[in-house]
This record gives sequence, structure tokens and C-alpha cells, in this order.
Amino acid sequence: MGKMGDYWASQCGNPRGFIGKIVTWAMNRANSVMYRGIITRMKPHDSMRILDIGFGNGYLEKLIYKQAKCQIEGVDISEDMVNVATKNNKEAVSKGMAHFAIGDCCDLAFDDFSFDVVTTMNTIYFWDDTIKGLKEIHRVLKKGGVFYNAVLTKESLDSVFYTKNGFKKFEEKEYVQMGKEAGFSYISITPLGHKYGLLIEYKK
Repeated sequence: MGKMGDYWASQCGNPRGFIGKIVTWAMNRANSVMYRGIITRMKPHDSMRILDIGFGNGYLEKLIYKQAKCQIEGVDISEDMVNVATKNNKEAVSKGMAHFAIGDCCDLAFDDFSFDVVTTMNTIYFWDDTIKGLKEIHRVLKKGGVFYNAVLTKESLDSVFYTKNGFKKFEEKEYVQMGKEAGFSYISITPLGHKYGLLIEYKK
């Protein structure tokens, strides 16, 4: 399972090609409880400006746009996913409400205090420098802004074969410690599903 596991892990971190489309489609369905958790806590409204990191096929953006006509920016390391997400959100893109681009959470091309909300789902395991990424998110958030970080629990990650390599796995206390180090003033953790996932909220 070594090479196969490594391949699936790489597709989770950087979806690409036909297999990348399948992977992101499957993740949309498997992680529905995580999407609901983000939307429920965020409560999107029209004046909100959102940054989504690692948007994949743009599924979260579609859910947000159905509820409110927010201004949404998305960054992802996969060029294939930029194209897919743009196509899947063509109405929002055509109206200038959504924009998808290549980008890295550790080097965000946005000014300080740019966003009300930052979101990400199942990406933090792949960041080159976790603390640097969290500090960049803290930098681009407005005062009082919130970063919603939806993740699988360590137990959930350990239960599948392809996470042995290529995934950084964190305990709840580590998410809190890293958030404090990055400068966030308030951190809360909400379980999502039965020991399946967590929604970690970092408030600036």
C-alpha cells in the first residue's frame, strides 16, 4: 500500500487531473458535516469578505453564495482546481463576487486586515510551515475576524491507510497552542460528527 497510499495522500494535498476531480468530489460528500459546521457558525451575510484557503472544486463557495452574496477570494496550490472551481462557480465569478487563484497560505498576496472571515477544510496537514500559515491568516484578518479551520480528528486520520505519509496530524491541544503562538486571542473547538471532525475557531 506504500506507493498507492503516497499517491492518494498527494492527491488530497494537491488535487490534479481526472483523479483530483474524483478525490474532491468524494471529499465533498464525505465531509458534508464539516461544510455544515462552517456555514452554521459563519452565518454568511452580504457585506462579508471571505478568504477560502485550499478551495478544491469550489463546493464551499457554492454553499456560501446560495445564502449570501459575499465577496469571496480563494487560493489553492492546484492550477487544475482553480479552473474547476471557477467553472463550478461561474455565476459568482461572472458577477465579480468570487475569484480563484493560485496561492499559498504561508505567503498570502493580500493586505493586512483584508477579510472578515478566513476558512479552510482539511488543508492544515499539508502546510509547509504551520505556524507561518496561521500567522499569515492572522495578518489578513480584520480585528475581530474569525478563522474557521475544519479538520478531521487525529483518530479519523489514523483510520485510513493513505495518511501514514504526507500528513501532519495534530491533537486538539496542539491546535490551541499553535493558534496562541500565531497571535489569536480566542480559540474554541467544536466536535463535528461522532469523533469524525473538529471545527476550530480562531478569533483575532
